[in-house]
Amino acid sequence: MADRAQAVVVPIESRAEQAAEEPRQKAPPRVAIADGPDRFINRELSWLHFNRRVLEEAENPNHPLLERVRFLSICANNLDEFFMVRVAGLKAQLRAGITTKSPDGLSPAEQLARIGEAVSSLASDQQARWRELRKELAEQSIVLVDGDTLKKPDRTWLEDYFLRHIFPVLTPLAIDPAHPFPFIPNLGFTIALHLSRQSDGKAMNALIRVPQKVERFIRLPNPPDQNVARLITLEQATGLFIPRLFPGYTVKGQGAFRVIRDSEVEIEEEAEDLVRQFERVLKRRRRGSVIRLEIEAAMPAELCTTVRRALAVSDDEVFLVDGVLALNELNQLMAVDRPDLEFVPYNPRFPERIRDHAGDCFAAIRQKDMLVHHPYESFDVVVQFLQQAARDPDVIAIKQTLYRTSNDSPIVRALIEAAEAGKSVTAVVELKARFDEEANIRWARDLERAGAQVVYGFIELKTHAKLSMVVRREGAAPLCYVHVGTGNYHSFTARIYTDLSFFTADPVIARDVARVFNFITGYAEPDQLERLAVSPLNLRQRILDHIAQETAHAKAARPAAIWMKMNSLVDPEVIDALYEASGAGVKIDLVVRGICCLRPGVPSLSENIRVKSIVGRFLEHGRIYCFGAGHGLPHAKAAVYISSADMMPRNLDRRVEALCPIHNPTVHEQVIDQIMIANFKDNEQSWTLLPDGASTRIKAADGEEPFNAHKYFMTNPSLSGRGKSLKTSPPRSLSRRADRG
Repeated sequence: MADRAQAVVVPIESRAEQAAEEPRQKAPPRVAIADGPDRFINRELSWLHFNRRVLEEAENPNHPLLERVRFLSICANNLDEFFMVRVAGLKAQLRAGITTKSPDGLSPAEQLARIGEAVSSLASDQQARWRELRKELAEQSIVLVDGDTLKKPDRTWLEDYFLRHIFPVLTPLAIDPAHPFPFIPNLGFTIALHLSRQSDGKAMNALIRVPQKVERFIRLPNPPDQNVARLITLEQATGLFIPRLFPGYTVKGQGAFRVIRDSEVEIEEEAEDLVRQFERVLKRRRRGSVIRLEIEAAMPAELCTTVRRALAVSDDEVFLVDGVLALNELNQLMAVDRPDLEFVPYNPRFPERIRDHAGDCFAAIRQKDMLVHHPYESFDVVVQFLQQAARDPDVIAIKQTLYRTSNDSPIVRALIEAAEAGKSVTAVVELKARFDEEANIRWARDLERAGAQVVYGFIELKTHAKLSMVVRREGAAPLCYVHVGTGNYHSFTARIYTDLSFFTADPVIARDVARVFNFITGYAEPDQLERLAVSPLNLRQRILDHIAQETAHAKAARPAAIWMKMNSLVDPEVIDALYEASGAGVKIDLVVRGICCLRPGVPSLSENIRVKSIVGRFLEHGRIYCFGAGHGLPHAKAAVYISSADMMPRNLDRRVEALCPIHNPTVHEQVIDQIMIANFKDNEQSWTLLPDGASTRIKAADGEEPFNAHKYFMTNPSLSGRGKSLKTSPPRSLSRRADRG
C-alpha cells in the first residue's frame, strides 16, 4: 500500500493545480491582506456566497427540471433560516448596543448593511430564476396559470373547489378599533385588502391569513385530449373569490405579505427543569419579533404602510418582492407525477460484509472495522445494528446520543424495544437541536415511559457527537460494539446527506466512547482519552497539533500535506494555523461545502491552500481530517480522522463533539483513496473558492475526463463494506486513474 500511495503523490497535486488553474487564469480581484482582520472573510457573507452556489444549481443543465426547481426551493428555505437565526442574532446585538467586531473587523451594523446588499441581489436573482423555470415547466406541460386568464369552465370548477376545500378554513378579518391587527405567525402568508362597502362607499382594511397546512398549488382539470398539469396558487385562487368572504364589499386594492420572525432560542443557564424550560421557550419563539417583512411589489402604498406600521418593522426590514412570495414552497411542485423530470431513483447498497454474515452486524464488525458511506450505502445498517441489539438476549446495555432524528424514528423505536425488554438503555437527547427541539422532547418522554435513562446533557453545551455503544456478553467478559458517525441518527436525511458510519469492536475506542458517555451523564471529565479527541476538552488541540506537525515537516523539507473535508471553516485559530502551514510550504487541499472564512490562494499568506465546494444531488455532510505525518498525502501512514465537528468555535468550544482516528488499513484506504480523492477529482458539481469569498464553477478542461463524485459512489462499491462476492471486482482505484492522467 505504501508503494501505491507514493506513486500518486505527484498526480494528485497536479490534479488540484489543474482544478484551480482556470479561476487563476481569470485573475480574480486582489484583496488587501494584512496581519489584521482582512485575512478573514466575513462568516455571514461567506454563507450567502454558499447559498448562491445552491441557487446556481437551479440552472445547472445536468439536473432534471423539477430538481432545479427543488434547488431554488432549498435556496429560498436556506435564506429564511438565515434570517430567523443569523440576522436575528445580529439585530439582537444591535438592540443591545453591542459593537464588538467580528474577526474580519465588521461591527453588527456593518454586517447587517452588507447582508442587506447581498440578500437584495440574491432575492432578485431567485425571482429571475423562477421566471425562467416557469417557462421551462410550461414547455414540459406543467403550466402555472394566472387567475385572470381562466376561462369560464375553469373558473366554475375552481369556485366549487374553493367553496368545498378552502372557504371553510379561511377567516376574514376586518381591521378597525374593534378588530385590532392580529398576530401573524412566523412564515405566515397573508393577503391584505383595501375594501369599499357597496352600500355607502365606506373604506375598510382587512386580512385573510392563508392556512399553512393547505397545499400551495391547486391542480385544475385537464382540458379534453390534453396531457398537461395546470396549477394555480392558493393565493390567486383566494383572490378570485374575495366577494365570497366579504359579501357587499368591493376590492379597491390588495396584496400579499409574509413575515419572518426571530427564531433563536435563549436558555437560562440555571434552568431548574430543562425540558419545561424549553417548552416555554418554544412557545415564546412562535411570537418572536419580526425581522423581515416581504410584501408583494403590487400592493398599494397606503396598504403597505398600514401593514408595516401594524407589525412595527423598520424600513430596512421591509422587502418588496417583484414576483412570488414563499419560494421555499416550490418544492410542492415535486408532487406532480413527472418522474422523467426528477433524478432517477437510487436504491442504496447494503454492506456486503453483513450479508456474508447472514445479517449479523456483530459478527461482521468482529471480523473487521467497517465504514458505511451514506447515502450510497443504506442507513438501514445503523437501524439493524440497534434492532439486533434490542432483540439479542446477550446484549445487556445500549448507550446512544440523539441530536436529530426523524418523526417516526426506527432508532428510537429500537431503543424503546430494548428498554421494554429490560436492557439498560441510556439515551442522551439534545434538546438544543435547532428546529428539532419539539420532536426531541416528545421522543424523550416516550423513552422515559419505556424505562430508558434519558439524559439531556449539558445546559451550556450541545451534545453534537454521534455515538452509539452496545455492550454484549461474549465469553468471559463483555464485548463492546461502537458506532461513530458524522451525521445524525435520522433515517430520512441519511438518504440525501453524505455521511460516514464507522463500526468497530476495538476495545480502546470503546473505552474512550464509554468515557465520553460518562462525561455527558456525570459531568466528570475523563482523566485520559487514548484515541478519541473530544470537544470542548482536547479536539481543538489535537487538530492544531497535527497542523503544527505538518508545518514542522515542511520546514524540515519532508513531505507535508493536509486534506480536510467539512461543512464550515470559521475558527480564526485554526485558519491562522493553516496560514502558517501554507507559509512553511505545506500543501493544503480543503473541501468546504458552506462557510469558509479562510482566503485561499493569497500570495505570502495562503498560496499553498486550495479550497473547493461541492454542491450536487446529495448534501455533503461528512467531516474528514487527514495529515501526511511526514509522508505526504495520500499515504498508508497518514493520520486520518472522521468527526462530527466542523472547524467552528461553537464545535470546538461549546459542543460535545468526537474526533475518531481511523487505523484499520482498509477503512483508511477507503477514506483517502476513495472518498477524499473522488471529492478532489470532481469537476461536474464543484466550485473553486476565490480570495474575495466568491466562487467559480469548475469545468473539465479540454481532453479531461468529466468526473462526478456522487455518480462514482453510486456506481462503485466501497472498500471496507465489501464482501467475498466483490473481491473479484473491486472498485477501480481513483489514485491509479489519476496516475494515468
